Amino acid sequence: MNFVIFTAAAIVVIFAAIQLNKYGDVISQKSTWSGAMVGTLLIGGATSLPELTTSLTAVYIDNADIAVGNMLGSNVFNVLILMIFDFIYRKRKVFNTVEQSTHLPVAYTGLVMTALISAALLWRDAPELFNVGIEMYLLVAIYIVVMKTSGNPEEEADEPTSPITLKQGVTRFIIAALVVFVAGSALAVYGDLIAKETGMNASFVGSFLIAASTSLPELVTVLAAFRIMNYSLAIGSILGSNLFNLQLLVITDIFYRKEAILNVADPSNITVALLGLVMIALTIFALQRTAVKRVGAYAIPSAVTVILYFAASYIMF
Repeated sequence: MNFVIFTAAAIVVIFAAIQLNKYGDVISQKSTWSGAMVGTLLIGGATSLPELTTSLTAVYIDNADIAVGNMLGSNVFNVLILMIFDFIYRKRKVFNTVEQSTHLPVAYTGLVMTALISAALLWRDAPELFNVGIEMYLLVAIYIVVMKTSGNPEEEADEPTSPITLKQGVTRFIIAALVVFVAGSALAVYGDLIAKETGMNASFVGSFLIAASTSLPELVTVLAAFRIMNYSLAIGSILGSNLFNLQLLVITDIFYRKEAILNVADPSNITVALLGLVMIALTIFALQRTAVKRVGAYAIPSAVTVILYFAASYIMF
């Protein structure tokens, strides 16, 4: 029954998060709020609400491993989504077609942030301030600097204006957010029960089962971007979402009042953090390398990424 409820909650989260994206887009189109920054925060926040809700609920039920594993696992799963599509559409050589300068700074930032998380997990007794790990303050500082120094976002193609009014968009956005809140909380609670009843590692449940469920809305975004051949949007949405998720880990640590959350997280979370490091490094390699003529050679980074993900999943299990 716990598996049934967990699966039902995952399905609800996926569909509600898709609606969040839809109505968040309506609000950014119809509102008079200034520009892209508010819209980006709204959409980014909407996409990441399942992760935040699930991790905060995990904190409430005192399961640090699900809270940490969900955030780290979501980032890993996001990169997996991108690399699977890159492998499927390998003949298009997606990474060769996008502007490096647009995505490399964000990718390198993700690499540095994930390295900080990995170091804190390996340290096991990292310094903390007000019961929040010192690495969390560094994550926020890096994020602010990168956001301030980033260039203007790329111009997106004009989208048809939605017939939905602003009031309808706000109302439906709030309803979808509440649904995500309830279903995301259920994911954490029943994921915790599954871990206890089956003897599964809670880090595995958070990093792979729950993280995959909360990250599936990103799959919809990437699929839509590939369909219209907007590969820059696909790559940018994944890399940007990953940075945003790490800021949500900071919020999770703030709410975990006992001590720095990474200091109490199970050492098995290091596997996911290091997997994330390697997967981001492979993404950077795919972005940076010179154009590859042979399709087989081009597909190596994406193929290795997919193999590593499933190997790490088996090891964690």
